[in-house]
Amino acid sequence: MTLLVTGGAGFIGSAVVLQALSLGKRVVTLDKLTYAANPETAALLGKYDNHALEVADICDPQAVAAILAKYRPEAILHLAAESHVDRSIDRPGDFVATNVQGTFVMLDQALHYWRGLDAAARERFRFIHVSTDEVFGSLGPEGRFSEDSAYAPNSPYAASKASSDHLARAWHVTFGLPVIITNCSNNYGPRQFPEKLIPLMILNALSGKKLPVYGDGQNVRDWLFVEDHARALLTVAERAQPGSRYMVGGDTERCNLDLVTILCDLLDELAPNPALGQRRNLIHFVADRPGHDRRYAADFSRIARELDWRPSVDLAGGLKRTIEWYLANPAWCAACSDDARGRQGLR
Repeated sequence: MTLLVTGGAGFIGSAVVLQALSLGKRVVTLDKLTYAANPETAALLGKYDNHALEVADICDPQAVAAILAKYRPEAILHLAAESHVDRSIDRPGDFVATNVQGTFVMLDQALHYWRGLDAAARERFRFIHVSTDEVFGSLGPEGRFSEDSAYAPNSPYAASKASSDHLARAWHVTFGLPVIITNCSNNYGPRQFPEKLIPLMILNALSGKKLPVYGDGQNVRDWLFVEDHARALLTVAERAQPGSRYMVGGDTERCNLDLVTILCDLLDELAPNPALGQRRNLIHFVADRPGHDRRYAADFSRIARELDWRPSVDLAGGLKRTIEWYLANPAWCAACSDDARGRQGLR
C-alpha cells in the first residue's frame, strides 16, 4: 500500500510516517519543510528505502498533481497545516493560505487523480482529512465533543481548520471523493516543535528558564499520545468507509497547571539538578491569550466501536517517554531555534 502523507516531516505526520514504514508500507512525504519540520526528522525518514520525500507546497496545484502522478498513492493522509494558535493570532493570513487554500488544492487535485483511476483503484482510494477538536470551540465543565458537535471555532487557527473540514465534507458530498474526516484532541510525544506546551516546558525546565502558564492555569485539555493518534489514522486509512467521521481522543483530561506540575516532578526525577531545586518553583503565570478556550475533551466511542481503536498510552507513561526522548536527542533540540523555544506555546 502506498500512502501520501502531507506534512510528513512534522510532529504528527512523522509519527504516522514512521509507524507506516515499520508496517512495510510505501510512504511518500509531501512537506514544504517550514520551521516546524526539523532537519533531524527529515534525515531520519531518509534512512528508509520504502520512503520518498517530496519538498513541495500543498498550495501548488502543479506540484501536487505531479507527485500524485509519479507515486500513484492508494490513500492520502492530509496533515499539512499551520497549527499553532498563538501564531494564528499574530499572522492569520498564513493559516488561511495553508489550511484553507492548501486543503482546497489537495482535494481538487485528489479528485482529478481519483477520477483517472480504474474502478478497482477508485474503490480502494481514501482521502483522510486530519483536523482538530478546536473547531468545536470551548466546552463547559461537563460533556465531550462528538462527531455531531456544532462548529464554533474561536481562534483564527480553529476557524481555518473548520473551513478545511467543510471543504473536505463538500468534496465528498458533491463530487463523491472518498473522504474521511478525523478530529483529534491535543497531541504530545517525541519530535514536537517547542512552541507547544509540553516540549516548551520540558526544554525551559531543563535549562532553568521560567515556565509561563496562561491565565489561572485551569484551561483543560484532553491529551493524546502521538503514536496512538498515528495508529488511529492508519486504522482509518485501511478500514473506514468514505463519508465517515471520527473523534480521536486520549481519555486524559488535565488542566494546564496540573500538567506542568507533573512535568516538573518527572523532570526532577529523570534529570535532577540540585542547583535549580524543585522545578515547580519555575512556574509563573502570564496574561491569558485572547479567546482562550476553557476546555476540550473528545468522545472517541465511535472509532472504538466501529474500528476497535482505543488509546493505549496513559498520561504518566506517555510523559515519561516524551521526556526521555528529549533528554536522549539533544541534536534534535539544538536544531530548533531559540526564539521559538522561548515563545509562550501554551495551546
